[in-house]
Amino acid sequence: VQLQASGGGLVQAGGSLKLSCQASPTIVGNNAMHWYRQAPGKQREWVATIVRGGDTYYAVSARARFTISRDIAKNTVYLQMNSLTSEDTAVYYCSTRNEWGPGTLVTVSS
Repeated sequence: VQLQASGGGLVQAGGSLKLSCQASPTIVGNNAMHWYRQAPGKQREWVATIVRGGDTYYAVSARARFTISRDIAKNTVYLQMNSLTSEDTAVYYCSTRNEWGPGTLVTVSS
């Protein structure tokens, strides 16, 4: 299984970013997919999940600001992040919880 997150970068507070996670074929449609993040000096934390049936779940910190979605045909999972704050600065990872890809760094400047 390969998971490759991309789309991170530097954004001002209040701005938006959309992360993508390109997965190996059949992974996205057959697994719950998750986004996690790890801020400097902190433990990795769960951000959002999209299950096989399409239902989505969010950490309190992400609710109402972030949207997880997927394109099964493209084997890709997305994380749309709006109203970003400095607290969102972290390396973001996509995962099946059994497999992890390299993360993408999001830096929010205040």
